[in-house]
Amino acid sequence: MFDIIEDGDKMDLNQKLEILSAAAKYDVSCSSSGSKRSSKAGSLGSVSAAGICHSFTPDGRCISLLKVLLTNYCIYDCAYCANRKSNDTPRAAFTVDEVVNLTINFYRRNYIEGLFLSSAVIQNPNYTMEMLTQVLQNLRTKQNFSGYIHVKAIPGASQELIDKAGLYADRMSVNIELPSDHSLKLLAPEKKKEDIFKPMKQISTNITAHLAERKKFKKAPIYVPGGQSTQLIIGATPDSDLSILSLSQKLYDKYSLKRVYYSAYVPVNTGANLPAIQNPPTLREHRLYQGDWLLRFYGFRAEELLNEKNPDFDINFDPKTNWALNNLQLFPIEINTAPFDMLLRVPGIGVRSAQKILSSRHLAPLNYEDLKKLGVVLKRAQHFITCRSKYHGAVGLNETNIRTVLRPKLDLNIADNPYQQLNLFDHMRDAKMQPAVIFPKHFQIPQKLLLAEDALTSLTGEI
Repeated sequence: MFDIIEDGDKMDLNQKLEILSAAAKYDVSCSSSGSKRSSKAGSLGSVSAAGICHSFTPDGRCISLLKVLLTNYCIYDCAYCANRKSNDTPRAAFTVDEVVNLTINFYRRNYIEGLFLSSAVIQNPNYTMEMLTQVLQNLRTKQNFSGYIHVKAIPGASQELIDKAGLYADRMSVNIELPSDHSLKLLAPEKKKEDIFKPMKQISTNITAHLAERKKFKKAPIYVPGGQSTQLIIGATPDSDLSILSLSQKLYDKYSLKRVYYSAYVPVNTGANLPAIQNPPTLREHRLYQGDWLLRFYGFRAEELLNEKNPDFDINFDPKTNWALNNLQLFPIEINTAPFDMLLRVPGIGVRSAQKILSSRHLAPLNYEDLKKLGVVLKRAQHFITCRSKYHGAVGLNETNIRTVLRPKLDLNIADNPYQQLNLFDHMRDAKMQPAVIFPKHFQIPQKLLLAEDALTSLTGEI
């Protein structure tokens, strides 16, 4: 049905897998599924509500997706992309059947629990999207595969193909990549902003329509039950954190995205319009992830966290701490009487600890010593709260003094750890490896930041 590049047929499957799994590492917008796709008798695989991610469970099991590109042949010449058509890089392309067989065989061997499938644009958007959709259709209808599938919607593809793919996928994503129209024209002039937002709006509308239909008819088809996500590249253009976070805010408000992912720009190319950097700005990526949590779960708005006077996050403080220091007139708050939305704005009190405070203080007034048991990070929180009318901050309610105490002892502006991509099979090469904390592939944090107390907040959201 599909004609593929002839050179691809001469390459064995292992070579293709090596090239196309490596090429997929720059796409970070994959995470737990967040969907429930039940199995039927005779089907293969299932999706649990807990989802699938690049991580280790507490008992040491690796939970993984097969993350590959369909092809890295591309018709575009985006300045920031490793797969741009002008790059002299090894190229490969899977056939539809090859992706299907790889997924099923890897699943049967317990290597993976789902598929993350993306692609460069080969021939044209419709041709590429048709191949991606055919992979999904074959997995679902011919192989009875009920496991998790995340697929990329190709900007510029027809509405019919996007609609069809959504009936087979658990999650879809349309990568914006560059945060502004000016940046797109600068680094990817062949792409159009309208082509990116059109399928995003279409997926959002279809999700809403199918949810309404399923309320009336239980057997109505599900459509992208895990929702949609997108990716923004950080540091390839001069866009500020304010412009990036404001765009994320609009995407959450307008299209009900499940997640916006931030990918520190990896300097794989050189050019007049590209920044001259040696390492990806991973600390900035980390702060944007923290800010993103505040948008989604803490009731903050982008314009509260940043403004035209201060358009970028202070790299030495998490966004909530920085906001609190800039708004000291609102503090300290009394832990036993403060409303939930104000508890969420205290540095060191996360969503879960705020909920525990609310439920616990109904039984008896909380003492300062009780807060640590409830998960409050007192190192930060002590400066912004009172407990039974007593203030426990060691340096007083003074911005300069609190900044001095909370400022990291390490210089977080130094990023001395080169960008690394975890390999799907690394854990198989060392059977004696004892996993401790394993960061997903989309968190490339410098070693110095791994020593900092807030390193895990990008993952947990407990800021």
